[in-house]
Amino acid sequence: MTAAATELLDYDQVIADFDPVLGLEVHVELGTETKMFCGCPTAFGAEPNTQVCPVCIGLPGSLPVANVKAIESAIRIGLALNCSIRPSSVFARKNYFYPDQPKNYQISQYDEPIAFDGHLDVVLPDGTEWRVDIERAHMEEDTGKSLHVGGATGRIHGASHSLLDYNRAGVPLVEIVSKPIVGAGERAPEVARAYVTALRDLLKALGVSDVRMDQGSLRCDANVSLMRKDATEFGTRTETKNVNSLKSVEIAVRYEMQRQAAVLESGAEVVQETRHFHEGQGTTSPGRRKETAEDYRYFPEPDLPPVQPDPAWIDELATTLPEMPWVRRARIQEDWGVSDEVMRDLVNVGAVDLIIETVEAGASPEAARGWWVAFLAQQANSRGVELAELPISPTQVATIIGLVDEGKLTTKLGQQVAAAVLDGEGEPEQIVADRGLEVVRDDTALQKAVDEALAANPDIADKIRGGKVAAAGKIVGDVMKATRGQADPARVKELVLAACS
Repeated sequence: MTAAATELLDYDQVIADFDPVLGLEVHVELGTETKMFCGCPTAFGAEPNTQVCPVCIGLPGSLPVANVKAIESAIRIGLALNCSIRPSSVFARKNYFYPDQPKNYQISQYDEPIAFDGHLDVVLPDGTEWRVDIERAHMEEDTGKSLHVGGATGRIHGASHSLLDYNRAGVPLVEIVSKPIVGAGERAPEVARAYVTALRDLLKALGVSDVRMDQGSLRCDANVSLMRKDATEFGTRTETKNVNSLKSVEIAVRYEMQRQAAVLESGAEVVQETRHFHEGQGTTSPGRRKETAEDYRYFPEPDLPPVQPDPAWIDELATTLPEMPWVRRARIQEDWGVSDEVMRDLVNVGAVDLIIETVEAGASPEAARGWWVAFLAQQANSRGVELAELPISPTQVATIIGLVDEGKLTTKLGQQVAAAVLDGEGEPEQIVADRGLEVVRDDTALQKAVDEALAANPDIADKIRGGKVAAAGKIVGDVMKATRGQADPARVKELVLAACS
């Protein structure tokens, strides 16, 4: 007996009958200039198959050489996650074949990862702290990328053919694997999102990756299983692969909890498998049956020596760790003088680091906060992305704020410029020049527009002359329309009142 894939159990009923168990595997592409085991560049967006060589596509006779910068980054990640650093760790061959992995194996680490047994404390939206224990952080190489053409879903099912781009094959990865997360109950989806959010912020602070989830440099595999309330063993898990936004991590975990509960309540068994997450629908669908470690036939990579970092080097790297994001936020909160509730709201929308970087680029804290939590947050919501995924940088936002502060743009014009940046039209100052958006400061031109507006509205002009200053708003609005919003409304009002005095 099986349950329909779309059948879901009410969430409250799920929590009443089951305890969720999570395991989160986060893959982070390191921001090195070259790949893990060869000298090919790692730049994102290059023409397909232009960043490859015999090593990363596995031609016979090619030999890998480990990237020292990647090893350094892996150690710094392990230290920041409170992990122990293994004195001697070994690369292994993980044997499997998919077309996007041309060697028939992936160089990874198995029983001797470089970092192990750590933890990360995360904060939930209401301020509750939760500790997620870390099983391991190990180094490996990324796979290439498949593009399935001709189907309706972008997946291999129904496609007429597939294209392969090996530029990403061999890009250095660190996979961070949590220990089972138990006891979260109804808050399990929140815990998952908070953990990936905290991990993203930490990795960004370390400077080891750009953590762009939209470009795949940070990806989460969410393992979910359910235990009945009286059970003593974990249930069968599924692994939802490559979830690529913070919101989607939460949605995917919640969906799997409800789906698996419906399967179990129907009397069927959950299948151990990978699952695809569908961003638009917020659902998952079956992928492939999940392999076990034995299926991969791990054995030590014969072409690479063990990684044996000098303890003095590890100690030196520990001194390079930056101020942790949560410590930085506490300091910034005090500097800004905002309440715990306001800071928590800023954290929950993912605005804190963006605001900090905007301030560091020259904007005031108040202006930076206003732009990110108002106009830009609305833009993120309408585009269905996280705030940090908007294609506008803190430096660009600071530039727009500067133009507004200088009086070269009104706030409304500044929003037009920001929208143009989001649409890929270029840098703010160039957009202002190309569109001719700078505020009109020629009093002659403004006076002409004011006179025309007054002449078109003699009754309003009479009210202003009679002392009803509020009536000037209508004339100011007409002048703003006539100047396409490029007039300084304060100056226009001055001219209106002077003309009616």
